[in-house]
Amino acid sequence: MRLKTLIRIIQLGVKSLLLHKMRSGLTMLGIIFGVCSVIAMLAIGEGASYEAQEAIKKLGSSNIILRSVSPPQEKSAGAAARDYINDYGLTYLDANSIRDTIPGVKWVLPMRIIREEVRYNTIMYPVQVIGTHPLYPEISSLDIVAGRFLAFTDERNRNNVCVLTTSLAENLFPYENPLQQAVRMGRDSFKVVGLVRETGLEKQRPQTGDSRGDAIDANVYVPLSTAKSRFGETIVSRSAGSYQAEKVQLHQITIQFDSTDAVEVAVPQIKDLLKHNHSKPDYEVIVPIELLRQAEQTKRIFNIVLGSIAAISLIVGGIGIMNIMLATVTERTREIGIRRALGAKKQDIITQFLVETVVLSVGGGLIGVVAGVVIPVMVSHFADMKTIITPLSVIIAFGISGAVGVVFGIYPASQAADLDPIEALRHE
Repeated sequence: MRLKTLIRIIQLGVKSLLLHKMRSGLTMLGIIFGVCSVIAMLAIGEGASYEAQEAIKKLGSSNIILRSVSPPQEKSAGAAARDYINDYGLTYLDANSIRDTIPGVKWVLPMRIIREEVRYNTIMYPVQVIGTHPLYPEISSLDIVAGRFLAFTDERNRNNVCVLTTSLAENLFPYENPLQQAVRMGRDSFKVVGLVRETGLEKQRPQTGDSRGDAIDANVYVPLSTAKSRFGETIVSRSAGSYQAEKVQLHQITIQFDSTDAVEVAVPQIKDLLKHNHSKPDYEVIVPIELLRQAEQTKRIFNIVLGSIAAISLIVGGIGIMNIMLATVTERTREIGIRRALGAKKQDIITQFLVETVVLSVGGGLIGVVAGVVIPVMVSHFADMKTIITPLSVIIAFGISGAVGVVFGIYPASQAADLDPIEALRHE
């Protein structure tokens, strides 16, 4: 019996709302936009956070990365200001000291990066020549697509061999098999022994004096000993009568540890060692696991901020519902009086008006959920931005919309129930 009464009250509430379709629709807009913005903003924020964390994870949670950084130059006036050699950065001594003295070290991967042009017949392409050890695939996520990677015999004998990224090989050899072909870099010829695809590594940045730049995927891997003997350690640039050069032994050292616990212990030890070996701050220490924790903390703060901003629109929508329902109570004063005269209790009046506000908020919430799911999909498709819709954000947004209907509907419903039946019947 109670269920039948509730169903009848819901039917009556829906019928009352349908009598003013335009007003009911406009009232629902606040809830629709609120729910939609909560889901969409959290999805976009979740996607951005996921990409940032994945980029950090690619560096390796059990790794520490050291990079050479050019310190500010103090140049004197005159010719000395135009002609100088900038000697900075990581050294082979740093790599050997870390390998021999820091506990928990599994691998030490030194790297030297040179900007060059690779040539094959008439095709020329700007690349990064990365001099490194055969351990590179063990530490950095690298897929060997064809052939092989560098071997220890190549490093020991300073062989002129190289490994190309697949995208570079497609540009240099559009109609030929790159393997066993010879390409030229500088004055030397290098035999292509393998093709690789970078899948998990942060692409190396061009070295333009300060170790900064945009990532490129046109990489050529050669043995570190070969890079040292063929390209040297000094990069010279001449312009308008000036002579400038920079001397860097190693541009990057990646240190892999047995566990993440060993990483946290080793960080201060490595910083002390580098401080002892270097008289100037010409290096930077990157600890991916610390960056990952910072990213997770930032994600939580970001989601709270976005959720709070979006929730404000839900509150505004609730205020709109309360305003409309108060106006509705005034319009339907005589109806309330008739119902009370026919035996309706205060509880019945409260239930009727509360049902109407809940129908508005829940209906708006359902439409808002649909819009909130569609918008991130459209953003991913048209803006090429990753978005992640979490079930929790949908549940929270829809739950808040229902709660808004109850909270902001109680006051108008109680106002309607408190009307004096006799005075209500006299109302014109």
